[in-house]
Amino acid sequence: MRKKLLFLAVLLPALVLGQADKKRDIWEPFHFLVGEWEGQGEGKSGISTVEKTFQFIMNREYIQSTTRAVFKPQEKNPKGEIHEDLGFFSYDHFRKKFVFRQFHIEGFINQYVLESISADGKMLVFDSEGFENAPPGWKTRIIYRILDEDTLEESFDIATPGKDLQCYILNTLKRKE
Repeated sequence: MRKKLLFLAVLLPALVLGQADKKRDIWEPFHFLVGEWEGQGEGKSGISTVEKTFQFIMNREYIQSTTRAVFKPQEKNPKGEIHEDLGFFSYDHFRKKFVFRQFHIEGFINQYVLESISADGKMLVFDSEGFENAPPGWKTRIIYRILDEDTLEESFDIATPGKDLQCYILNTLKRKE
């Protein structure tokens, strides 16, 4: 009997601590995104080649996103262009919401909040809640869709004041090997 009590006295704290370590990972809905991606975009500025990376930073407190899209000269965009953005996903514990801040090479800064995750976890929808250096009344939305285990679709939708959201660019990305 003493051996059983001693065993329980040693094992019980280990079990309790083990359960505490298994607390919910708030980043679970984002795990699929983490990695390096490449693919093609198509939209208002024409066709682009896209490279995108999502990575945990600062002791897994944040996820950093980097994007580089190259639009070669084409009919829709005769001069071509290079677009870059740098983004940070964070979790606002007071609002209990995920926030995404995105800094664009053109000088815009967009702030989004995660509005929904589909029931199957394969679609994340972020709606804008604020801008810097953009006209008042604009709205934007970013939608990430998991198409299969190595394919991600990213939609950037935009609406000018009084208008409905329309797709500005749609990226289809494959996970890099």
